[in-house]
Amino acid sequence: MRVNILMECTECKRRNYSTSKNKKNTDGRIELKKFCKWDKKVTVHKETKK
Repeated sequence: MRVNILMECTECKRRNYSTSKNKKNTDGRIELKKFCKWDKKVTVHKETKK
């Protein structure tokens, strides 16, 4: 039931991270605070479509 997803920075719009989520437990899109190496700060990263 786990699927691989890509995380996109909300400021620079680059896809920096990939992770997996359990589709059964989290049906919505994930938002996490992660470090963006292009912005050099912690920003919100959202789940994107492939």
